[in-house]
Amino acid sequence: MLSTLKNFLIRAFLAGLSTVAMVFFVALLIYPSLPNIDRLSEYRPKQPLQIFSSDGALIAEFGEERREYTSIKTVPQKMINAIIAIEDRRFFEHPGFDIIGVIRAALKNLTGQSHEGASTITMQVARNFFLSSEKTLKRKINEVLLAIKIERNLSKEEILGLYINQIYLGQRSFGFSAAADTYFDKDLSELNLAETALLAGLPKAPSRYNPFINPDRAIKRQQAVLFSMKRHGFIDNPTYILALEEPLNLRVSSLKRELRADYIAEMVRKTLYEELGEKIYTSGLKVYTTLKKKNQRFAKQAVKNGIINFINRHELSPNESFIDLDEKSFEDEKERTKYLVNKLRLIPTYNNFIPGVILKTQPQKVEALLKNGKKISVFRRGLTLLKDDLKKENIDEKIIKPGSVIRFVKNYGRWVATQLPEVEASLVSMDPQTGAILALVGGFDFHRNKYNHITQSQRQPGSIFKPFIYSAALEKGVNAATLVNDSPLSISARELNTNQAWEPQNYNEKYTGPMRLRKGLALSKNLVAIRVLRYIGPKYAQDYITRFGFDKKKHPPYLSMALGVGEVTALEMVSAYGVFANGGYLKKPYFIEKIIDSEGRKIKNSSKLMNDETPRIIDPRNAFIMTDMLKEVINTGTGRKAKRLKRSDIGGKTGTTNDLIDAWFAGFNPDIVTVTWMGYDQPKPLGKKETGARAALPIWIDYMEPILDQYPIKLLAEPEGITPYKINPDNSLIVKPSEKGFYEYFYDEFKPQSNAYFMIN
Repeated sequence: MLSTLKNFLIRAFLAGLSTVAMVFFVALLIYPSLPNIDRLSEYRPKQPLQIFSSDGALIAEFGEERREYTSIKTVPQKMINAIIAIEDRRFFEHPGFDIIGVIRAALKNLTGQSHEGASTITMQVARNFFLSSEKTLKRKINEVLLAIKIERNLSKEEILGLYINQIYLGQRSFGFSAAADTYFDKDLSELNLAETALLAGLPKAPSRYNPFINPDRAIKRQQAVLFSMKRHGFIDNPTYILALEEPLNLRVSSLKRELRADYIAEMVRKTLYEELGEKIYTSGLKVYTTLKKKNQRFAKQAVKNGIINFINRHELSPNESFIDLDEKSFEDEKERTKYLVNKLRLIPTYNNFIPGVILKTQPQKVEALLKNGKKISVFRRGLTLLKDDLKKENIDEKIIKPGSVIRFVKNYGRWVATQLPEVEASLVSMDPQTGAILALVGGFDFHRNKYNHITQSQRQPGSIFKPFIYSAALEKGVNAATLVNDSPLSISARELNTNQAWEPQNYNEKYTGPMRLRKGLALSKNLVAIRVLRYIGPKYAQDYITRFGFDKKKHPPYLSMALGVGEVTALEMVSAYGVFANGGYLKKPYFIEKIIDSEGRKIKNSSKLMNDETPRIIDPRNAFIMTDMLKEVINTGTGRKAKRLKRSDIGGKTGTTNDLIDAWFAGFNPDIVTVTWMGYDQPKPLGKKETGARAALPIWIDYMEPILDQYPIKLLAEPEGITPYKINPDNSLIVKPSEKGFYEYFYDEFKPQSNAYFMIN
């Protein structure tokens, strides 16, 4: 018996010795061929392009990996302790591999206590930087040898710093700093011990212990980290007990984005890509846009509300889909709900327009199950689109019935039954003093339609183009008090240089006769605008409008130019109206405030400095008088819905193109200028009475109402070189009046006679 045991031990010893010798021999062969580790000392992690609002709200990230590089010197000690306790408690003692850890893991695996690895932190660094994750003996030997090589060339602190910044922790997050932000919306230094322990437990299996997906498993792993910290003396028992009870303040959503501004994010990405190429996705640039968080959020809400209201004004379309609620039987309501949710999951959600299936209907109430599994009830105020259909008694005539799949959206805190829009709408808001874009919504939803209706869409401006014709007229001696004949007009084919005559009409086909230019603009009279353009000359007007940034090639010198039949973008229009708002300067819109590199250095400033040197492109008297006239649009004209804002400093203009294809509103004060638009991508009529005042102006009001609160009322200063005249009921004029009355301003070089002024016929 003893002889047999002795022989076994000798054979085992010799086998072990030969194995060690073989491993040593293999190591001697492999070691010289190991990768050069010099790049570890020059480690620069791939960091995504991040885009922020001017006030620091994250808009978007572009790049495969989320990273936030942090120096080992700034990593909290409790974070280091938690990592060491759970991952490699002899890290500061071993030479790269831990023989004690190998023996311990082997014993546990053999006895079935647990399945445990023996990779040290240094070995994990070697694997992450140089090796694949395949489970072979050769890879493991390479891993050990690389770990030894790394230990010989780098300090423990440098190795730990690489690990802390490189290790994958789920949700596309690499490194503990990025993970702290991803899971807790915090900096590493702000984490409590419970949160720190949760992060320290992620490297073993990031998906398995993801707190968003598997919260129970994440908590068990966190508790194991805390126990290990206590066991190895990093924390005492009272601290351990307190940490078990500490709250885990996870992000409300796994999405890091704090502000939805997809169109501006794509504008930034495209701009940087054209300049810097592919490296923008890995170089860690932080781009701060000019957008303001408050402005963008109200802009998004205003556009969404405008689209919902437009849908409610029109007929209900056929169901997006239909689910037969009786096609199969279910054991209970839970099984039925699961089945329906699985059906709905195939339908994408756009702009929080959530797909849902109708469960029950009543004339003033609908019950539905949403894609997210939530059951809701929608009442009368949220059923505007469905109300006529719900009143029908014949089930065969109804569109909406149990099984109908439509959309539901929460609007101003109330559920609304709606449908996906075919119509598009957009909004752009700018600081007219600098050119900085404050808010930009390029369409209903970027992920449904990436076409940017602010920068890419060339549309007819309709009547919002008229102020630029009138501005040109002021330089020809016309003024706000000039009488213009609002009556039918037939323009000969010879004058038009065409084959047929043209008989333009006002929108409502009504005519008032002679009226002042101010009133003609306020009521958007087409015949007034055409007569003014004919008086000053289309070629002169075509040249003049280029001062506002318009391309003359897109505005041919014909009388129809007065009705806005050329082509513009909303971005061009907001810049052009900014000229009136700021007293005569064309500020080029810009949307990048600054760019910071991964080292925290500013590498690019905004275009503000360039705009600061912008020359004045129209006479300040012109800007002052035009602003005064555009206030009349809101006081008594087509924009009078905006009077509810109770602001004496706002002016604007509605715009509706022929056949109601495009609806616009452009409005401003000296601090902010905003343009809104609504229309179809494939131009077609918006529908009966869908003018700029009805379709676009309410969007402008919804946005401007909360935004204007931050601006005190501000009026343009009266410039030199103009004289106010009081206009009496008999059309006589009184120079520089002191008593109350109705005034108009005249250029001093175009002073009228004391009792007469001309009329354009």
